[in-house]
Amino acid sequence: MAMTDVLSADDIKKAVGAFAAVDSFNHKKFFEMVGLKKKSQDDVKKVFHILDKDRSGFIEEDELKFILKGFLPEGRDLSDKETKLLLAAGDKDGDGKIGVDEFTAMVAES
Repeated sequence: MAMTDVLSADDIKKAVGAFAAVDSFNHKKFFEMVGLKKKSQDDVKKVFHILDKDRSGFIEEDELKFILKGFLPEGRDLSDKETKLLLAAGDKDGDGKIGVDEFTAMVAES
């Protein structure tokens, strides 16, 4: 499954482009701009599984760094600071990774 099976290619391009500058990433604005906030929980879970590159059932810190590339291959890597902020926002149980329920909650609260 591709990200464009769930989200509009134009929305993805605009959202990734809006955060092209280092240390500009804001997950709340990004999820809204990319159209994820308006999607069903099933669609949000589909996006989670696309971003879970190693199919572990979690998005770990090393996968979070490349989250923009998960939406658009030419997206930039997040800085270490942005990655840690995103992990802190999504990791509610403190285990150092984001599960599918934590991801859907993070998108919903955006």
